[in-house]
Amino acid sequence: MVSFTGHVLPVLATIAVWFFATGLIAWAANAPRASYGRSLIWAGLVGAGGMLCVIVSARMTGTGGAYLGFAGAMAIWGWHEFAFLTGGVTGPRREPCPDGAQGIVRFAKASAAVLHHEIALVATAAILIALCWGQPNPIGAQVFVLLFGLRLVAKLNLFAGVPNASTDILPRHLAYLTSYFGPNRFTVLLALSIAGTLVLAGWLGALAAGMAAPGASVAASLLFAMAALGALEHLFFALPLRDGALWGWAIAAREKRAHTNAMRGL
Repeated sequence: MVSFTGHVLPVLATIAVWFFATGLIAWAANAPRASYGRSLIWAGLVGAGGMLCVIVSARMTGTGGAYLGFAGAMAIWGWHEFAFLTGGVTGPRREPCPDGAQGIVRFAKASAAVLHHEIALVATAAILIALCWGQPNPIGAQVFVLLFGLRLVAKLNLFAGVPNASTDILPRHLAYLTSYFGPNRFTVLLALSIAGTLVLAGWLGALAAGMAAPGASVAASLLFAMAALGALEHLFFALPLRDGALWGWAIAAREKRAHTNAMRGL
């Protein structure tokens, strides 16, 4: 039976964390680059705190443990995302894709553009899995692995090409990454990705609805909400909607700063 505290509230909490955390990261990543050093230190502290939350929550079986593990995984993920958007952890290649690059050559160069970030994510996922292995509450590792899987599929779709590759949140110093995006088209990969994420979200939702234990229902509902948001992200790829509009305040700050700098140059 679906309940507010066991099912609805975790979904609302996930949406709120997703919205405000993404906006905060986008705002910080679009701040003046001179602020990145200080911001990365703060992000690192948040990530370390998130790791501690995952470790502590792994031994907790109630609703508090589910929320704590989820919050910890999101903090660690946010740390990685901010490190990527600032350009601190991307890849050995930091220039546009050469004209005429095709096939395996283009894939290799695209991979090199984000290689260090992917290695960091895989290493973190392995650490979290090891920490949560055999524990009664592995939600921290589950959330992080789910996010990593969804993001990897999204990157592959961008490489193959999607009808609507929104780049509103991407800072200007990472604009070269768009040269590795495929043409504007609807591919079989995108169709399978949308179908797959919807099926995953539906399965997790059914699993959550069938759980009576408070901690288990909250954990499953949190995973369902993350999978549903992942499906929404892939739908954004196919529809003429700009997900960056949700965080216009962060983008507006960048545009205002660019306009101010232009005026000073006059």
